Parts: sequence; C-alpha cells; structure tokens
Amino acid sequence: MSDTLMTIRQMVDKYQVTARTLRFYEAKELLSPLREGQKRLFTKRDQARLKLILRGKRFGFALEEIRQLLDLYDMGDQQQTQLRATYAIGQDHLAALKAQRAELDEAISDLTEQLEWGARMLASFEAKDAAE
Repeated sequence: MSDTLMTIRQMVDKYQVTARTLRFYEAKELLSPLREGQKRLFTKRDQARLKLILRGKRFGFALEEIRQLLDLYDMGDQQQTQLRATYAIGQDHLAALKAQRAELDEAISDLTEQLEWGARMLASFEAKDAAE
C-alpha cells in the first residue's frame, strides 16, 4: 500500500475509530475513499478530513456543522471562509462549554457540601450510639 493511500484497517488502527464509523462518515459524504473492487482506499485528503471530523466531534460540533465547514475548504479563497466560519462556531461552542463547566462546578460544590453535612450527621449518630 502506498504512503498516500490507506485501507480501512489502517485507518481504524491509526485513528482509533471503528470500520463502522468510517463507513458511516462515507455514507454521510464526509469521506469519499477510492474504491478498488470492494476495498476502500482512503487518500491523504480523507485522512485530513477524518482528523478534522474527530476534532470537531471532540469540541462538540454537530456532524452537519462539520460537513458545512469541510465543504467550505473547496471555495478557492485559501480557506479564509472556512477559517472564519470555524472560528465563529468555535467561539459559540467555547462559550457553551464554559457555561457547562460553571454549572458542573456549582453542582460539584453543592454535592460536596451535602456530602460533608452527611458525614457530620453520620459521625454524630455514631458518637451517640457509642455513648449509649
């Protein structure tokens, strides 16, 4: 196999995704591997797109957002449109993640307080039982 083409097995091993995931992305037209009989051959472009898909998913982007951003690559403006759109969506997702983190921090604080109260109550009950 050449350095520029990878089989589905090689993609699975390199990117830690399932073959089913790759076929799903192909069905959604996010990837478009070459075909050699029944064999799928993924190009450097497919590999770059998969990296972007996985990064986008990790950042919380919807697959449709990722598709739109990937499609902007081919606009011929040195990816300026793609970068602007990615930046705007990224800012929105960052704000949402920060809000989620604030909510989680508050929930953690509340739960910690409740557990500390519970520990004090249990210790009080145990001390009372030991005194009797």
